[in-house]
Amino acid sequence: MKHEIFEKNTILLAIGILITISIGGLVQIVPLYFIDSTIEKVDGVRPYSPLELAGRNIYVREGCYLCHSQQIRPFRDEVERYGHYSLAAESMYDHPFQWGSKRTGPDLARVGGKYSNAWHVAHLIRPQDVVPESVMPMYKFLSEKELSFNDAGAHLSALRAAGDPYTDEQIAQAASDFATQAMGDAGEGDTDELLTRYPKAVIGDFDGNPEKITEMDALVAYLQMLGTLVDFTTYKPEGDMAR
Repeated sequence: MKHEIFEKNTILLAIGILITISIGGLVQIVPLYFIDSTIEKVDGVRPYSPLELAGRNIYVREGCYLCHSQQIRPFRDEVERYGHYSLAAESMYDHPFQWGSKRTGPDLARVGGKYSNAWHVAHLIRPQDVVPESVMPMYKFLSEKELSFNDAGAHLSALRAAGDPYTDEQIAQAASDFATQAMGDAGEGDTDELLTRYPKAVIGDFDGNPEKITEMDALVAYLQMLGTLVDFTTYKPEGDMAR
């Protein structure tokens, strides 16, 4: 058999393996040089608002991603349980992304709008009150810890340097938008202008305490926007556009 030549000669085998790997690598890598982006453009996807961004920072700080993935895979059972499979574009402003691979709890890619603010607050304060079998720890302290995001503008500026398309106006209004989203009309800015800068942002007193902005406000604001930006009733993958 001709393959015996390679099996008995380690040098020829090594050369053959190198050639095979090189061809496979070129097939995968070369096409990337001829496309502008590996992430398709999807209507509705936007950078996080200052309050959502603060909430995401808390989400990462508390290690929520260790038990909750944010990646719905393109399999029938996943889609039936969680909703439309995740798009790369939905994570394009995540640094880092929260896809994960472990699900002690359910995937959260489409949790936004699924439950009320009050449900999220109750769940975070004592998860077992709303999900008796839950093994999730309590996060009551989030509703007690006041949050000031005084460096919101600097935070957005840093993200713009990393490639996020924050405008000069968004950076200048960051502190105002932070307070307005958490407090509504009682905040420092105009809610209509906030929604112009951050479409579909959920506005209101999330934790039920209008006297202060807490970490609970920020985390719930972040959870309530997950999976809500893309309208999947009109979305079509780029490969289906001609159909």
